[in-house]
Amino acid sequence: MNLDVILRAGISTGTILLIAAIGEILSERSGIQNLGVEGMMLFGAMAAFKVSYESGSVILALLAAIGAGGLLSLAHALVTIHFQADQTVSGLSLTFLGTGLALVLGEGLTGLNTPTVPNATIPLLSLIPWVGKIFFTDQNLLVYFGYLLIPASWYFIFKTKPGLHLRAVGENPAAADTLGVNIYRTRYLYTFIGGCMAGLAGASISVAISPGWYSNLTTSGQGWIAVALVIFAQWNPTGAAVGGYLFGMLRRFMLDLQGPTMLLGYKNPFFYDHNLVFFLQMTPFVLTIIALLWGSARARRKRLGAPAALGVPYVRGERGL
Repeated sequence: MNLDVILRAGISTGTILLIAAIGEILSERSGIQNLGVEGMMLFGAMAAFKVSYESGSVILALLAAIGAGGLLSLAHALVTIHFQADQTVSGLSLTFLGTGLALVLGEGLTGLNTPTVPNATIPLLSLIPWVGKIFFTDQNLLVYFGYLLIPASWYFIFKTKPGLHLRAVGENPAAADTLGVNIYRTRYLYTFIGGCMAGLAGASISVAISPGWYSNLTTSGQGWIAVALVIFAQWNPTGAAVGGYLFGMLRRFMLDLQGPTMLLGYKNPFFYDHNLVFFLQMTPFVLTIIALLWGSARARRKRLGAPAALGVPYVRGERGL
């Protein structure tokens, strides 16, 4: 196994988690928890692949995925903001809805070939010793988009007036309302943006990082890992980047362990033992649970936590938090 190859592939895989996690961070910062990320990713992946196949345009495919994820998120926003339904139940329902729609509308797409987002090498940056080879050589264009998304989203949340309004709505919507911030519009907007980014994360699988459509195998639980990364990152895009890339490298490493019949000159036991293969496939999810426990403990020590109004419906005129 080549360490550079594993790290470079891990950055690509981690981009999927990064985009979805930052979208969920924006949604939860407004006070709306959306557990339907998996369903929106799957629906977005199907929409991107289908549009790419039928139109031959990758740009249209990405726009279709963004629209598909955003459309589903609006259903979640309507149910939780307007009708004040339980956000957890609505999010889980959204996962089932997105999965069902993707499986039905994606019928017949398995095994087809379609145009994909190209890879590129960044001049000069690719010449940086070791770092350039991993981060800036032959990476997908969406990976570079992910690099820009990290500082842009961090700056927006913590250094701009709209970002301040976003955090205020998530922490104390009643106080934000008295200052003239439109709570309902803000929550609708960021829930929609979160859904659009989940759809784009799905598209980054089917027409970019791992091209193809394999029905429910396309996302492989990555939506749930993205939701977990939000807690691990303490609702901070930079933490989501670290967690996303680490999990991406781990997933790639586990796949490589299962592949070669020989490992470091010896017979690879993981290749020959199906029980060990199942253990490797389970490992990323076990580590997700460990990361959640570690993140929660860290939050308690530093008195950090979720936005205070997360999951709490807002009704104008009621007492604030």
